[in-house]
Amino acid sequence: MILYRTTQGPWLQERGRHYPVPGDWDALFARPDLVPFLRRQVRADRALRRRPTGARLLPPIGAQEVWAAGVTYARSRVARVSESKAAGGSDFYDRVYDAVRPELFFKATPHRVVGHGGTLHLRRDSRWMVPEPELTLAIDCRGRVFGYTVGNDLSCRDIEGENPLYLPQAKVFDGCAGLGPGIFISSRPLPRKTAIRLEIRRSQKAIFRGVTRLDQMRKPQRVLVEHLFRDNSFPQGCFLMTGTGIVPPGRLSLRKGDQARITIRPIGTLVNTMA
Repeated sequence: MILYRTTQGPWLQERGRHYPVPGDWDALFARPDLVPFLRRQVRADRALRRRPTGARLLPPIGAQEVWAAGVTYARSRVARVSESKAAGGSDFYDRVYDAVRPELFFKATPHRVVGHGGTLHLRRDSRWMVPEPELTLAIDCRGRVFGYTVGNDLSCRDIEGENPLYLPQAKVFDGCAGLGPGIFISSRPLPRKTAIRLEIRRSQKAIFRGVTRLDQMRKPQRVLVEHLFRDNSFPQGCFLMTGTGIVPPGRLSLRKGDQARITIRPIGTLVNTMA
């Protein structure tokens, strides 16, 4: 089941059919019985073979915060060590990679998030920006993972590399995060062999393709969630981006008009254009 947020309210897709879901988005996030509730909707409601006409897709977020985990893949550790070496912070990332405590940081408020088909923002004071494709956990207020979506943790590698203390500026700004297209609802973790694919297109041509798998993650998702909820509350639930294992080579940087396409099955593909 995939839950979408649209201009006509929440809609559920299952086996190619669409079902209207009563209630607002934040109320759904708060339900302790979300999966059984959605199953009842499928049994009770008359399905539509196509999404209703005029229903525009929105980012799958209401009042939730978006957080992120860093250095959870070996490829990310290598990239961070390289970019921050001149600033004297290269060993920070080695320590995080091997430590029990993960790196967790605030990524975005809802108004900074764009959905599938939306436009991400390139900072004016950065010359080296990359998409970071990440499996993103949908977590309720009790710390229970009930679903998964595709995340784009747009990042300024030059700003973070200049000094690790600049991380908030490298990560948090208007249009800094992409989520979507919907939330794959599941009480079970995705298989460890699940692939995350990234394609960067420029002038309608692919200039980079990369792939990683969930089994390349250093820290289990449950550990990330447990640390996030330590002495921290999320009354409306939250999203947690789980880190990236794909880093474009060299100094390849996004430009205005570039398109980032991130695919994670069975969630779908998140497509964002840079501006």
